[in-house]
Amino acid sequence: QLKLIVENPEKLLASGLQVKAVVEYTPKCAENLQDKLTLLVDDDIVHIPVLGLIPYCDLEIQPEVDFGEMIANSKLVTKQISISNRGTIAGVFKVSYDGVVLLNIKPVRGVVKPKSARKIRVDVCTDVPGVIKEMMKVELESRGCAQVWVKGVVVEQVLKVLGVNCGKVLKCINFGPLYFGTSKTEQIYLYNESPECMDWVAVLEDNAIGGEMGTDLQGSTDAVLHDLSLKTKDLDVSTLILCAPNQGTLEPYEKSLITVCFSPEKFERDLEVNDASPVQDYVVFLRFETAGKRGGSLQNLSGSHSRYVDLALMGSGFPVILTFKPGTVINFEDCYLGEQTQVACTMKNESEFLPVTFRFRKTAHFSVSPARGKIKTRSEKEVMISFSPHQIGKFEMKQIIDIIGTGVDKNNVDVLKTKPFHQIYLTLHGVCKSKRTSIVFTINPGLTPLISNETGQFVVRGRGQLCDTAPVAILKSIRTQIHTHRKNRNREDDALIAFPNDRAASLRPSEWSKKYRTIFTKTERYNYVDPEFAYTESERLLREENKKHYLRFISHLRQRRLEREAARRFYIYNNPVSLGIKPAEGLKSPNISITDFPMEKPQPEIRPLDDNCMLTSRKLAAIVSKSTNQGVWSWLSPMPSSPQEKEDCSLTLTHKQLHQIFIGPSTIDFGDVCVYSTTTKELHIINNLSVHIWIQIEIEVAELQETSPLSQVVPPLTKTHIPVVFETTNAGMFKNSFSYKINNKHIGHVLVVAHAKPIELQLSRREVILSPVSGCLAGTEFRRTVRVCNPRNQPAGFIWRPVTGDTKSAFTVQPTRGFVEPYSDVECEVVWHPGFSTPETGQFTLYVRKGNSVNLKCSAKVTIHG
Repeated sequence: QLKLIVENPEKLLASGLQVKAVVEYTPKCAENLQDKLTLLVDDDIVHIPVLGLIPYCDLEIQPEVDFGEMIANSKLVTKQISISNRGTIAGVFKVSYDGVVLLNIKPVRGVVKPKSARKIRVDVCTDVPGVIKEMMKVELESRGCAQVWVKGVVVEQVLKVLGVNCGKVLKCINFGPLYFGTSKTEQIYLYNESPECMDWVAVLEDNAIGGEMGTDLQGSTDAVLHDLSLKTKDLDVSTLILCAPNQGTLEPYEKSLITVCFSPEKFERDLEVNDASPVQDYVVFLRFETAGKRGGSLQNLSGSHSRYVDLALMGSGFPVILTFKPGTVINFEDCYLGEQTQVACTMKNESEFLPVTFRFRKTAHFSVSPARGKIKTRSEKEVMISFSPHQIGKFEMKQIIDIIGTGVDKNNVDVLKTKPFHQIYLTLHGVCKSKRTSIVFTINPGLTPLISNETGQFVVRGRGQLCDTAPVAILKSIRTQIHTHRKNRNREDDALIAFPNDRAASLRPSEWSKKYRTIFTKTERYNYVDPEFAYTESERLLREENKKHYLRFISHLRQRRLEREAARRFYIYNNPVSLGIKPAEGLKSPNISITDFPMEKPQPEIRPLDDNCMLTSRKLAAIVSKSTNQGVWSWLSPMPSSPQEKEDCSLTLTHKQLHQIFIGPSTIDFGDVCVYSTTTKELHIINNLSVHIWIQIEIEVAELQETSPLSQVVPPLTKTHIPVVFETTNAGMFKNSFSYKINNKHIGHVLVVAHAKPIELQLSRREVILSPVSGCLAGTEFRRTVRVCNPRNQPAGFIWRPVTGDTKSAFTVQPTRGFVEPYSDVECEVVWHPGFSTPETGQFTLYVRKGNSVNLKCSAKVTIHG
């Protein structure tokens, strides 16, 4: 198989020259050849190996595909393995798999070029928890069959609530008894026991079975049932239970510290009864669940189909019950200014479970000792209330008693603050009398004080105790004319009456336009005008002119403003549509009576949830109900167009906001579908937010390419849907997913499941026996019907063909061909024509276009009467 072509030199080979030899290899079988060439150089012998190799492919594949730990979230997880070819020619491979777990393998066959590698994608759907250990066979050219193991573990996404001190699973928190208006906090750990990070949100289950909202569980059955009929149904449980934080993200196997706060509040009843229990017991369930995974059924949107854990919260609310002896109205004995009276008051705490911390506020003329303190359960404490008046009169003061407790700020639940949460009022009555003293007047030696009487003769000494009346001017001379001169008695001018003690201030510059008269005789009093301080006539006129200048300036500005407003209104109403006529001008309003209005209570407007408050199942159900009751928007904008839409669709939504968006169902199950058929199911989208959202769907699967539209801007509180179209040409189980984005940031996915089956028609019976009807004539045909059923969603065409062989059949089927609509049937009639030596058996084959074929046996039952 080897041939050497060379011309050996006959003479010596000079320096710088060469000899060329050619070796030809002509293989005659698929075997490698090995030989050698012998080269003689002077006295040396050189052996040159010669190898003849056949071209081959060397395919190699990884023996294992390990998916590791995965979360059971109905998501498609993809891994890739490579087939490498180290040979010199291309190699062919073929993958076969018949395991229990459905695997999407692409491609299942192909060619690997030499010195290269090719990737094979293996998809597994994580819809069912369990252990995956499957084997697929790969046929490799020139290597044989190789086994590749597919391994993985699908686990549930588990949330756990752990105690801070014990570290064990926590099912319930009992806050115990608390006063209405106070708060108590407990800390827990939220633990993500799964290999993937998880976004979570807290939801209060205020309509769960077993919950109690303000019921006295210690009362009798009749009292509890009566209390249930009286208590309000509009109690907002988010004001009683606070959780901080109420949303967040947990990394794999991470714990997060959460503070839960219980703040009982006494709700008002629609009908107050005297025997109603003041105690209110609460049992509320706090649910921690994965955020945004609310893609269950459309009929149960308010429920949750995500991974969750429930924590029961228990607590009781008690009112502050303090009794006072001698009562809440305390009367003090009359006393004089500077004296003090006291009353002992006994305070008793009637509560059996909680102590009371009190503090008396400061009140004028009254003091309490001790002003603050603490009263144990079923205990008493005596305080001394003193009345020390600082002025004369009757006093009725409201004494405020603050009840001190712990409370929290809604913006900072972690910090408990001591603050007054309740107030009790006492009414204190006291009278302070005055001591009358005689005032001695002495003659003024000649020095007039700054404040004196009209004449300046008498001066009061000893003003420590004042009497009820003025010391000198007892008669109100302004309203009497006893001392008025006869010539001034009928004057009707606008003169002012001078006070008796303003003579010392009469030297000030007076206004020239005002007149003053004396208090008794009403005689015009002389007013001295000091020329050093008073304005001259020219200065006065200049001031008046200056005032008029500013008045004219302000009036001019106002006039310009009114003209501009009039011009603006003229341009508004100067058009052919509006004539500027005021609506309903000149019409009289009808007389409406209160009886014209219905007595029904107006329904409160349901607004979208505030991002600061906690989510509750009742609020979610109310908002979902309003969104679903509105009309379905079928034609929406594919992209944000208006400025408001662009602003809303650029927002990064929080976990609580994502939890209020329903996109589902999370698994679209088409069931049994027929190949070459088109099946449609709806993907519902409900926006329960007060902003627009932008939904974008990304589909890479060929079977779902007809789905449209793939982008929609959903307005606030609006429901819409997207038709998901499934088409396939391959029979078998289909399980794949597609993803969507909210505002081009938040990613979700939807699983699509279908079982594609070939076109198939079924017969109601496989064998038909034809017998004559009683009373029929000889030679009459025998007839029987058979039903052709179509269990698929695709119309199927059929044709009947007899299986006769060489003999002619005496049986016929009508109709011989036709179509069967989806999920319906067609009656076919089988007829046997009797005759001389006709066969009594026959067989037909039902051929289905692009489908199966079914055989039908026919036989005639002939009875011969002798």
